[in-house]
Amino acid sequence: MHKLLSHEVFGMSNKILSYSYIDRGNLDIEVQKYLKRPTHIALRGESKCGKSWFRQKNIMNGLVVQCRYGKSVIDIYIDALSQLGIKLTVEQSTGTKIKGRIEADTSFGTALLAKIGIKAGIESELSEDKKHRTVGQDINDLRFISKLIIQSERKLIIEDFHYLSIEQRKLFAFDLKTLWDYGCFVVIIGVWSQSNMLTYLNQDLSGRITELSVYWSTEDLLSVINKGSNVLKVELSTEIKNQLVDSCFGNIGILQQLILFLLDEANILEEQKSTIFIDKKDFFESAAMKYAEQLNALYQQFARTVSSGIRKRKDSTGIYAHAMAVIVDASDEKLLNGLNLDEIYRISHSRQPRIQKINMRTILTKLEEIQVDNDGRGLVIAFNEANEDIIAVDRQLLFYRKYLTVKWPWEDLISESEAALDDPKQLKLF
Repeated sequence: MHKLLSHEVFGMSNKILSYSYIDRGNLDIEVQKYLKRPTHIALRGESKCGKSWFRQKNIMNGLVVQCRYGKSVIDIYIDALSQLGIKLTVEQSTGTKIKGRIEADTSFGTALLAKIGIKAGIESELSEDKKHRTVGQDINDLRFISKLIIQSERKLIIEDFHYLSIEQRKLFAFDLKTLWDYGCFVVIIGVWSQSNMLTYLNQDLSGRITELSVYWSTEDLLSVINKGSNVLKVELSTEIKNQLVDSCFGNIGILQQLILFLLDEANILEEQKSTIFIDKKDFFESAAMKYAEQLNALYQQFARTVSSGIRKRKDSTGIYAHAMAVIVDASDEKLLNGLNLDEIYRISHSRQPRIQKINMRTILTKLEEIQVDNDGRGLVIAFNEANEDIIAVDRQLLFYRKYLTVKWPWEDLISESEAALDDPKQLKLF
């Protein structure tokens, strides 16, 4: 009989670890209810809060489009249709009007186009290598795209929606109304602090979209610990359980990884023959430090990327650096629930009186673009323009700074900017 390995029960994984998966707050039951109704669904929750597991568990065979920084709404449709064997070539886009061509790239795509009454074929020419020539059809609005997605019998899922720019989010919010009219219902997954953010962007979505928050209570987190521990025949002391919950900042990804490292420290790599009790505090402290040290490269790269982005913005080094210094030094509560522009400005202005509020708001809207890598990934903090709050998209940042003493580069950048203030050009953004 196969003994379960610890990493088959706990840890971060691209696949659902069912031995420690729970339906927190009956959210699985609730989303199944809304999936049967004519409504879009918005799932919000921070990075590594279990949104992907939740989606895999509840929406089988989804048509998943992953957003990246710089991606457009049109890119979403191109990506989605390509997964259906259909090529969408866009010549022009205005609002919900799309001028372009739809072509079948595969036999499945040809069959799908035929279902909606569009003739499209794949012609073969006999030669040493088989060549294909596609036959396309002109399109002029979202109706064609909606029909194709509906006929595919797959649910369109937009992941990491927060990576889209504010402008593209607004455009998609208006597209959602049109998609709803055509009976094409979408699931949008991402990180945002404001409730009903999409309805805020387009009030016509009221009654047409249901927002659900992927939230973990202390009881939910303890249930995960207990469920997985029972399977491995391991019992953790109450003190260690509390340490795990207190240190994960309500984030299931952090909790899962911490437990796995804790079991490694206790040399428990598989299911035990009989129940083993663990109460050694050193196991948790060693696990926490190991996790923090693994995150070191990630956040040092984050610091280098942001610093590089700041240096490329001439005449503005000071205000960017002051803003970052305030943000990364803010309390856990502020970064979890929202650090407002007014507070960032107040503290920064007290440190450098030349800083102006209007300029502070401008640079906060640009912080996301200087964080991401060349592939449009790596967002750690995000600015919500609707309520002017900064939040920690990646809660591992809070864990990292709790267990490691961090020397951020912002103070060096501030010193450089102060030394350059004799040059009038440097005052441009203050």
